[in-house]
Amino acid sequence: MRSPRGEGEHQASSISFWLQLSGGKHVRKLSISVVFAAMLTAGPVTTAFAASSVPINAIGVENEYADVISQVGGQYVRVQAVETDPNTDPHTFEASPKVAREIAAAQLIVENGVGYDAWADKIMSASARPNRKVINVQTLLGLPDNTANPHLWYDPKTMPAVAKAIAADLAALQPAQAAYFHANADKFIASLEPWNAAIAAFKVKYGQTPIAVTEPVADYMLEAMGFNILTPFSLQKAIMDGTDPAPQDVTTQNDLFATNRVKVFAYNQQVTDTLTKSFLDESRKAGIPVVGVYETMPTPGYTYQSWMLAEVAALEKALTNKVSTETLQK
Repeated sequence: MRSPRGEGEHQASSISFWLQLSGGKHVRKLSISVVFAAMLTAGPVTTAFAASSVPINAIGVENEYADVISQVGGQYVRVQAVETDPNTDPHTFEASPKVAREIAAAQLIVENGVGYDAWADKIMSASARPNRKVINVQTLLGLPDNTANPHLWYDPKTMPAVAKAIAADLAALQPAQAAYFHANADKFIASLEPWNAAIAAFKVKYGQTPIAVTEPVADYMLEAMGFNILTPFSLQKAIMDGTDPAPQDVTTQNDLFATNRVKVFAYNQQVTDTLTKSFLDESRKAGIPVVGVYETMPTPGYTYQSWMLAEVAALEKALTNKVSTETLQK
């Protein structure tokens, strides 16, 4: 059973964060009573949105998406994030009436999809709003429902597509600012070039480096960097879903550490339990450097771009200097 490492609220300069999460399993549940309470208190839904002089009310369900909305929308958006705490398990949380009210009132919502935040769809279905724009990243990327790894933001192909979609939807909501939104999206995409360059350089220098992980959190980026992920995916999925892994998979993982078959261990700092802590102990005992990875952008102090660059830098430092970077929180 998963145990969250802590609770709290973290503030980012451009985003208002307002939800505390609770640990749990991959399947997310939303109480109908929560939605009903939100509908009672949210007030009537109007048929037209605010004038262009009023900031667009936007929500990024995960704070990495909220950060991109903020960068693209700039002064013309008021952005909130739901999942914000890098010390808790984001795979499940209990929605509050306040969360439901905020989502019901939002004009633009960016959600991950792949079952990661299906609770948001239930709230939106119960609170229809004319002209609401919803970007489901899974749908945007054309991914099937059975996509094994839901952590789409670690894929270098994801955020450029998301930024373009955000600009298009914001422009539809405030046509007078369309050029501003599209220019910001282009600026954001250009700002990802250092990350892409770091990934490419790493792959050339360290391609096929063996690595162990706890969950498939950063797998998309690790694969782009050329890592050879030796942890059985069945073990990664079991830990991600909060189910009991096969004993043979646990043995395989422990052998990776005991025989020094991996050069680095990517450890999900947000979901820890007795099993993952035992892997952490084994990696430390074997002198294998550990790099902490996150499902929620560490805040304050990071943008999406600087977060991704920090992960690449930590992985390179682990290989070149055998130095662990177990946490990115500042």
